[in-house]
Amino acid sequence: MALNARKKKEVGEFEVFDVVYQDGARLSYRKIPSAELVGEEDKDSAVMAYFEAQDRKIAEASGKMRGAIKTILPAGLNRPKPEAPSI
Repeated sequence: MALNARKKKEVGEFEVFDVVYQDGARLSYRKIPSAELVGEEDKDSAVMAYFEAQDRKIAEASGKMRGAIKTILPAGLNRPKPEAPSI
């Protein structure tokens, strides 16, 4: 009996982002195929359009609309720390 080997992902197959929404929600490690960004002059707009389309598709299936995207950051960047209260 032969085992099916998992296909190894090639380096650079996906680019990963953290998405912050207007309501403050943050979704980490959202992937976009690198091929979607090849040849794009404005990669920020391309990434935004891809995730907005993906959110619309998910909303159609679930019936729950996600809020507007506020910012998109490369995955792994630290969140800004809240300011400490002054004493």
